[in-house]
Amino acid sequence: MASSVRQLLDFAWTQTRACAFAIALLSGVAASALLPGLPIARYDLLVAYGVLLTLLFWVRGWENGRDVAVIAVCHVIGLAFELVKVSLGSWSYPEPAVLKFAGVPLYGGFLYAAVGSYVCRAWHLFDLELVRYRPRSTAVVAAAVYVNFFSHHWLPDARWLLAGLLLAVTAGTSAHFTVRGVRRRMPLALSFLLIGFFLWVAENLATYLGAWRYPYQLDGWQPVGVDKIGAWSLLISVTVVLVAVTRPHRGQQTESRAPSSGR
Repeated sequence: MASSVRQLLDFAWTQTRACAFAIALLSGVAASALLPGLPIARYDLLVAYGVLLTLLFWVRGWENGRDVAVIAVCHVIGLAFELVKVSLGSWSYPEPAVLKFAGVPLYGGFLYAAVGSYVCRAWHLFDLELVRYRPRSTAVVAAAVYVNFFSHHWLPDARWLLAGLLLAVTAGTSAHFTVRGVRRRMPLALSFLLIGFFLWVAENLATYLGAWRYPYQLDGWQPVGVDKIGAWSLLISVTVVLVAVTRPHRGQQTESRAPSSGR
């Protein structure tokens, strides 16, 4: 029993370390909301803060050059996502800023970069590998998931079909990871769902802090609907595919390795 508790606590602590960039970013959002009389727009200040965070993690070796490149891609595709969604009124950034284009502040991309940072750091800290992973078919479905978040505004929403396809292409795929020297595994689809849940929790916190606003939150904060858990569970597949492309495909093996010590 004591060993199981230690395993759980170590898993939680490692997850917290993997979320370091996201925690630091949200802390900056919270701090900026409390600072009175800022000399520059809050959103612009957060752009500078996000850049400094990225440099700090790189210089300290918490993220390597390959990680930074992946995170930069997450930033770019996140901004593209924001430009479309904000133009359609899905949510908004109501505060003024100089570094703002078509209603989207540049710092918005760091919200997606934080997700990329989490996946990259978790990969390192848990010595993660994907076993029986189907890179091509998973990438195709993940790309379709990303496109559907745009296209459903004009075409029928295919998210339930895509959720079924994602379950199909990840059937039998498991994420193997190390906790306190013990090798464990989890179905990849389950990891998507769990990450989606915690991203929903983070989204509630971020909107409460004014990182952005949904239309129903403009007159006062309200919780984000639980349906967003499903949306995040689908969207995280895009980030995982991007990170997996840059990792050696050790996980094509059919048997897990002997227990190894965690990093």
